[in-house]
Amino acid sequence: MTAVGLALLCALAYGSSDFVAGLTSRRMHYARVGLLGQLAATVAVWAAVPFTGGSVTTRALVWGALSGIGGGVGTVALYRGLARGQMAVAGPVSAAGAAVVPVVAGLLFGERPSAVTLAGVVVVVPAIWLISSGSSDGDGAGDGVRRGGLVEGAVDGLVAGLGFGLLFLGLGRAGHGSGLWPTAFGQVTSLAVVVLFAAATRGRVRGPGGTTPQRLAAVGSGVLSAVATVTYLLSARFGLIVVVAVLASLYPGVTVLLARVVLHERMSRWQLAGLAVAAAGIVAITVG
Repeated sequence: MTAVGLALLCALAYGSSDFVAGLTSRRMHYARVGLLGQLAATVAVWAAVPFTGGSVTTRALVWGALSGIGGGVGTVALYRGLARGQMAVAGPVSAAGAAVVPVVAGLLFGERPSAVTLAGVVVVVPAIWLISSGSSDGDGAGDGVRRGGLVEGAVDGLVAGLGFGLLFLGLGRAGHGSGLWPTAFGQVTSLAVVVLFAAATRGRVRGPGGTTPQRLAAVGSGVLSAVATVTYLLSARFGLIVVVAVLASLYPGVTVLLARVVLHERMSRWQLAGLAVAAAGIVAITVG
């Protein structure tokens, strides 16, 4: 139960981070939002490291760095999907990929959840797709995708999903007794990837650098992201990667719910169905 609770807390933090970052990106260029967020997340994690103990091990360094590469690449791929206007495709593919990759890896590494738990996992994965699919009712929201961006969006989503899946897998395999060092190493690596991306796109960034409240919001999204990675690391130490990675990947549901409550955005029937299916899957995982 501890692992399940921490994984759901991770999803809550990630979903809230995405909501704040997405809302801020409406007024401030997404590359600046992402860079400030990564800087804040890195500072937050490193500030917490001295208070958590643990030792620096080769395993923590290697798997932590790999998780950071995954997180950085996943973020950059989603940035590219956003820039191309193909998030209607990239979003669902990335969310599903983030769940599937660590599940497959966990099973290959020998994890064997109970039949009920595995059934819950199988149910939650398509629910993640439904939740993150956005408007799928044929209301014209996907016209841009149909005009030629389907392949580009799918590629961006696939790369992002593989990246975030590596993030979950890396933190899950970083081992016990290393405190927050895997997350700290991962944040530095992820920050380096995003800095390189920001430098590469610098000439294409247009518009103001944002107001002070907007910059603070970007920083806040980074702090929430740091909370998410830390809670995921802890959940993976208490439970199976097969389970916790899927539950953490429910973060799009939090973003959708916040958009409904705060921005009064309508939820499609597919998203509502996805939330219901996800709830059933969570119950099965908890009981199992």
